[in-house]
Amino acid sequence: MKALVCKQFGPIEDIELQELPSPEPGPGQVLVEVRAAGVNFPDLLAVQGKYQIRSEPPFTPGAELSGVVASLGEGVEGFSVGDEVIGIFAGGAFAEQCVVDATNLFRKPAAISFEQAAGLSITYGTSYYALKQLAKIEPGETILVLGAAGGVGTSAVQLAKAMGARVIAAASTAEKLEFAARAGADELINYSDEDLRERIKELTDGNGVDVVYDPVGGDLTETAFRSIAWGGRFLVIGFAAGTIPKLPLNLPLLKCASVIGVFWGSWIRKFPEEGAANVEELAAMIASGRLDLLVTEVYPLDDYLDAFRAIAERRARGKVILSMPGA
Repeated sequence: MKALVCKQFGPIEDIELQELPSPEPGPGQVLVEVRAAGVNFPDLLAVQGKYQIRSEPPFTPGAELSGVVASLGEGVEGFSVGDEVIGIFAGGAFAEQCVVDATNLFRKPAAISFEQAAGLSITYGTSYYALKQLAKIEPGETILVLGAAGGVGTSAVQLAKAMGARVIAAASTAEKLEFAARAGADELINYSDEDLRERIKELTDGNGVDVVYDPVGGDLTETAFRSIAWGGRFLVIGFAAGTIPKLPLNLPLLKCASVIGVFWGSWIRKFPEEGAANVEELAAMIASGRLDLLVTEVYPLDDYLDAFRAIAERRARGKVILSMPGA
């Protein structure tokens, strides 16, 4: 089978597409014929050796996939050969075949494509967990989404809107903001040529936003936090800008505000039943038409570098997917 292999930590250009033996599922595991796999910013960090969970080379990156069950390991119940499934935190998803723990598999909703299904778990899973369990966002509240046209940003815009919030989308270009508007944003801020803090004041009558969703980090973090409402919640998603910011702790003190770290992968491992319920609720939103998974870029496996560069250069709009040969 074809698989991407990270032989040593370094730039994405060092990854190689190789022929590897087909893996065998062990007890409690399922072998999946991969149809599509989602590409995420943590994948880039993983091959550089910078992600929180470190895999030692050589390894095949990729944490989310969709596909068809090919065979079952000993003791697996609830799945059959031929089932269409979604795999979460699989490890090794950028390959034609992948072994996944059965506890990390969910049935693919019939109403969505393999490409959409491959983009469900990480970005939409992260955003739903952040908004539902952590921010506990309520209808009528206002949320600021930074990096609103990227994969997680777009999912946050869509989900917050579906949950009844007023969404202010912030991004660096007019093109990105146009995409955020199509995703459902109510208000738009171009932080390349507008004063982010002053514009938020204007849009909230000086009250600030109830929730900030920040997958960007860098210089934007403190500015956005200074624009939070009393009792607001600041969601730390990631650091796409490349810089982990430092926040003066007098700021949350003065506003009785919360800084909340969002690590969906860690939470779903500790609380698998709650995580599965979230995935099922997302699937129900899709089936009912409340949520439309925005897959905007699909690359064949051979063009993996183009897919990674779309993420690394922050050009991606919505979700980036790798499609496997024969899919």
